[in-house]
Amino acid sequence: MDEIAVSTVVYLPPEEIYDFLVDFPRYADYSKHLREVRRRGDGTPGTRYRLHFSWWRLNYTAESRVTDVTPPNRIDWNITKDIHAVGRWRVEELDDLPADAPADAETACRVFFEVEYDPSTVSAGDIDLPRFVSLGWVIDRLKPVLQTEAERIVERIVADIEGNPRQVEITIHTQTGR
Repeated sequence: MDEIAVSTVVYLPPEEIYDFLVDFPRYADYSKHLREVRRRGDGTPGTRYRLHFSWWRLNYTAESRVTDVTPPNRIDWNITKDIHAVGRWRVEELDDLPADAPADAETACRVFFEVEYDPSTVSAGDIDLPRFVSLGWVIDRLKPVLQTEAERIVERIVADIEGNPRQVEITIHTQTGR
C-alpha cells in the first residue's frame, strides 16, 4: 500500500471543522481535477459518492462509500470500484495554540487528509487510456499530481472554513510500498 497524508492546523473547534468536512460535495470547488461530485446519503456510514475526475487526457469516475464516522474527529471512506483505496479525514484538537497562531485564535486542531491505496489493483481495462500509453506510465505521473491535489484541497478548505485567507503550513507524510 502507498500512502499520501497531508495535515495542517486550523483555528476552529473540532465540531465546526467536522461539519464542514462532512459536506463532501463542495470539494469539487477546491479541486483542480475533481469536476463533479454526486452524493447518495447524508454523509453518515453508507453514504455513496460518485466523483468525476479529469486529468491530462483521462476522465474517470471513482465510486466511494463512507464506512465510519466518529464526530467530530473522523470520517472514514473507501473506494468501491477499480482500485483498493481507503482514506479518512481526522481532526485532532491541540492542547495548546501554536506559537504562530493568529492573535484572535482561541482553539486549534490539526486536520489530516489520509489516503492509502494499492496501485497494483488497477488494471488497464479499468481506465480508458489513450493509444500507446501504458498504465505504469500513468501511475508514475499521477503520484505527484495526487500529492499536489491533496495540498491544494487542504489550502483552499482552510481559507474557506476560517473565513480569511492566510499562509497555511502543510505537512506532507508519504510512504510507498508498506
